[in-house]
Amino acid sequence: MAKPTLILASQSPRRKDILSLMQIPFETVAVETEEIFDPACSLEQNVTTIALAKAEATAALISSHKGKTVILAADTVVAKGNQILGKPAGFDDAFMMLKSLQNRSHRVYTGFVLLFGEKTYTECVATTVEFTPMSDNEIQRYLLSVKPYDKAGAYGIQDPLMACYVKRIEGCYYNVVGLPLSRVCKALKPLLC
Repeated sequence: MAKPTLILASQSPRRKDILSLMQIPFETVAVETEEIFDPACSLEQNVTTIALAKAEATAALISSHKGKTVILAADTVVAKGNQILGKPAGFDDAFMMLKSLQNRSHRVYTGFVLLFGEKTYTECVATTVEFTPMSDNEIQRYLLSVKPYDKAGAYGIQDPLMACYVKRIEGCYYNVVGLPLSRVCKALKPLLC
């Protein structure tokens, strides 16, 4: 019997790079879905619900492959206490986000979903990150050189310049980049092997 096809429901080059570390073939499908946070739900419920919407939108696009396909979708947010830091609107928004992350730890949450036929697997992974304090000039230099406006929390932990300010990580590094690889790998094993 042929192994199922793995589809990554994401436009993120970072998620694609992370998933390729598993060294198994996969395809990518880009889908547009609304990322709406429900204040009545927990942060973990919100990111997994958004990931599920991405997976279901992908399943609708490839309905002819149903049952022979594993769809992987994910959503990542940065949270400072109860405040969610999404993708910044521009330089000023990004500057304020990074400024607010100084002298304190924050958490990065990724909810991921696997759809396989009628089966659904969901999980949320959290990682704590703490920066060495950055001066206003250092924040400005980072933003002007990297332009991380497509990244939750206005930073990419994998960016060489940002790596200079990562004081501590508790949890999965790849989760902060956008996909908790060890957890995804564990969840995929029974479906792909």
